[in-house]
Amino acid sequence: MIPRLDAAKIAARDADTIAALSQAAQGTGFATVHNTPLTETRVREVIETYRAFFHLPEAQKRDVDMARTGSNRGWGAAGSEQVDPDANPDYKQFFDAGFALPADDPLAALSVYAPNRWPAQPEAFQAVITAYYRDACNVAMTVLRGIAEAIDAPRDYFDAAFDKPMALLRGNYYPQRPAWATAQDFGIATHTDYGCLTLLATDGTPGLEVRKRGGGWIPVQAPPGEFIINFGEMMEMWTKGRVQATPHRVVGTDAERISVPLFFNPAHDTNVAPIGSADVIRAGDHMEKRFSETYVHLQTRPAAP
Repeated sequence: MIPRLDAAKIAARDADTIAALSQAAQGTGFATVHNTPLTETRVREVIETYRAFFHLPEAQKRDVDMARTGSNRGWGAAGSEQVDPDANPDYKQFFDAGFALPADDPLAALSVYAPNRWPAQPEAFQAVITAYYRDACNVAMTVLRGIAEAIDAPRDYFDAAFDKPMALLRGNYYPQRPAWATAQDFGIATHTDYGCLTLLATDGTPGLEVRKRGGGWIPVQAPPGEFIINFGEMMEMWTKGRVQATPHRVVGTDAERISVPLFFNPAHDTNVAPIGSADVIRAGDHMEKRFSETYVHLQTRPAAP
């Protein structure tokens, strides 16, 4: 079962809600969250802003093509990401934006803090997306504080790690499942998220499936204004397995689908080794490794003979 949680009750430290969040973290690794400051109207505006961009001619989107910059900021064309090496590259398009650092910040040269690239159209794209990014990070922080309590840590346990978050906001565009698609073709193939916490808004169209612990798949959806949350590899590692990263996928249907995940990850130098261990695992090293394995344009391939 995937619980439906009230974000205001998470913030208010309601014991029953924190217990349900704990069960979700240790069980399916997924929950839905409602009653946040991000209203249905606000989320629909963001979704339709992304939709307008994705419906532009490809030549216009190429102006912000991340394959031309070697980063993970801007537009990714269909086939430019491959989350499962045993499947074909994902046929979705996407647009990535992240935390903005001043040019003189010592971390600014790192790829995980690459400068954002904004399209000229739609005209309000940058303003709408940056405002949503800020507010979605605040919602994600509320949930993360609930997770800290759910694992019996101080409520502010994770706070200091998110002063310069490697938080990545993505707009995903899943077209109608192509007629040529095979059993090896997905909107996004089976994977676990790489980081800590994902806060996912969708347009309400079905498509997301979560793998059950005993096998099989559970469909999960939420209308605009409610959110799907799940946890990533970094959080599972950081909490010594008390929070689970669960495989999930989007196969695709006969309808297009827009989703907007915020991948909420800590600052680059954060030690995400298991709590209480003497190990050091930098969050940025983990993310850079996973990005290089996933983004086709960042993958190192042997030279042709």
